[in-house]
Amino acid sequence: MNLTSPRLGSRTRRRAPKAALGRRPLMTPAQSDQLSELFGILANDTRLRLLHALARAGQLCVTDLAEAVGMRAQAVSNQLQRLADRGIVGAARNGNHIYYRIVDPCVTGLLEQGWCLAEDAWDRRR
Repeated sequence: MNLTSPRLGSRTRRRAPKAALGRRPLMTPAQSDQLSELFGILANDTRLRLLHALARAGQLCVTDLAEAVGMRAQAVSNQLQRLADRGIVGAARNGNHIYYRIVDPCVTGLLEQGWCLAEDAWDRRR
């Protein structure tokens, strides 16, 4: 099954390693605006739960995602569209179902790092 569409494009190719954060030039205001916008998309509990469900399963249709997170399919579809618009998830049709998966390999690493940071903060508060 091909999990890309002409509308979403293909972002499944591996990227070359980027320079370490400390070796990069200071980000420009435009770059910080773009990064802030990306974090804004990810800073939503529903979208985080959808991404986690996709990371666990590999790919899911809207109905299965809705069941996994306890939401209506239309609400899930709306959130997936926001993620697809940013190139974070991709979709492919298989019969009557559209299957979604994470296509940006940076996203799962970012989720893991975020969860690690959150757990560390929880532990420090105890």
